[in-house]
Amino acid sequence: MLSRLVIQNYALIDSLDIHFTEGLNIITGETGAGKSILLGALGLILGHRADTQSLLNKEKKCFIEGEFNIEEYSLNDFFGEHNLDYEKTTIIRREINPDGKSRAFINDTPVALGILKELSSRLVDIHSQHENLSINNPAFQLSYIDAFASNQKLLKEYKKLFDGYQKSKEKLALKIAEGDQLTKDLDYFQFQFNELDDAKLVAGEQAELEQRLETLNNSETIKSGIGRVLFLVNDDENSMTNQMMETKRIVSSLSRYNPKFQELHDRLNSVAIEINDISNDLEELGLDTEFEPTMIDQINERLDLIYRLEQKHRLHDIAELLSLQESLKSKIDSINSISDDIAKLQIDLSKLEREIILKADEISKNRKKVIPQIEKKLKELFNEVALTNAVLKINHEVLPHALINSSGLDKVHFLFSANKGVEYMELSKVASGGELSRLTLCLKALITELMELPTIIFDEIDAGVSGEVANKVGLLMQSIAKKHQVITITHLPQIASKGRSHFFVYKEVKNDRTFTNIKLLDKKDRVIEIAKMLSGENPTTNAMENAKELLSSSI
Repeated sequence: MLSRLVIQNYALIDSLDIHFTEGLNIITGETGAGKSILLGALGLILGHRADTQSLLNKEKKCFIEGEFNIEEYSLNDFFGEHNLDYEKTTIIRREINPDGKSRAFINDTPVALGILKELSSRLVDIHSQHENLSINNPAFQLSYIDAFASNQKLLKEYKKLFDGYQKSKEKLALKIAEGDQLTKDLDYFQFQFNELDDAKLVAGEQAELEQRLETLNNSETIKSGIGRVLFLVNDDENSMTNQMMETKRIVSSLSRYNPKFQELHDRLNSVAIEINDISNDLEELGLDTEFEPTMIDQINERLDLIYRLEQKHRLHDIAELLSLQESLKSKIDSINSISDDIAKLQIDLSKLEREIILKADEISKNRKKVIPQIEKKLKELFNEVALTNAVLKINHEVLPHALINSSGLDKVHFLFSANKGVEYMELSKVASGGELSRLTLCLKALITELMELPTIIFDEIDAGVSGEVANKVGLLMQSIAKKHQVITITHLPQIASKGRSHFFVYKEVKNDRTFTNIKLLDKKDRVIEIAKMLSGENPTTNAMENAKELLSSSI
């Protein structure tokens, strides 16, 4: 339960330190006194969005701290999961700096806002007047039935399966779309591949062909040059060969005088051998170099094909053409195998669909089973809040498997009849404000029996009721407060008199500034406050007696 709430520098609040009690806590005050400000401050430690506009003094930080007694609640796993220190009295703190930065703490450990929200959702449930309208929402109605049916674990498993199912559907749709597009491109890809494949391209071929063509186109020049060199080497009487032989002879004759001449002779001999080898190679090149018009035409034709392919695909060489050819082959193979991929995905999707339908059927059976119980128990609670002839009927429809959705296979509608003989209609069409308030309170009372929730806050949930009806609503709140701490903001004296503790919110002016403050009323002050709620600012003697009677009969 929320045992203490400290607020500093928030809206019209300078500094408050409120100590709540077990059971039913009442908060009253004039309209505009600042009751909603208390809820706004509490909302910050529950993870609501922070805003620097809410700072009373824009130069100081805002500080909200809630002290919760959680000893009787199963929250140890939460603290272990998030590496937080578990304390029987847990403190949640929120700070907002003037620069807009916000920080959250659980037992003095900084935490992300998501973790704060997760914990606070298990500590406090706030129900405001405008939330009465949510009862008309089919999603709310279904979630209510699920809570009563204890479907939380099944729904968690179902959601995981359904998310996987949705992803598989998306994957299949993308694969089918990809297949359709690739199939349209298949002929084009196949034509391009065949053109490249028919060309029988070989890596390095282009450079070799270009070199061969250069040689053939200049064959006469090459043969003439070879002939001239061979003449200089071999055929002239002053040829290189003859001169080399004479040089070797002279050097050899000198070797008797100095051994180094023998070394020079050996080196000259090596040169002579190399010249002879060069001569032989030149002769072979000369024999191989012939003007061959047919061969030139063939090479030009081959190079024209290569150049055309490079220009067509805007590539630079055969290596890039071969890479393109391989890429086209992969695309064609992919297209040819995509039908197998689609078939496999369809099988996987069908398997997932069967699994989620089985899970949805299980959830649906649980929902169907508890609906009569909800209707019966609500009828009993209606009697407690002066809705004697009212009946809530829950229409339950199981959807076809093709319409399965994130909630399962069920569609529910809450239908209401406030009086005998009046047909059932949707809540938004038949329930008055007061009826809707009491209906919502009954729903809340019924579901809280199943919840391990420390604190429930009602913000003027009693709108539209008065008199004896208000008294009955207060009694129901007292009943809820036997199991949960209840904090109720109300304008009704009948409800205010039911509280174990009664807090009064008021405005005061200090140094020409207005502040919101709150005080815990003692027995005497409670009588006066309830008398004012009954008859106005200056309560009559009868109002005072009525207030005393209300308090004595309620506590």
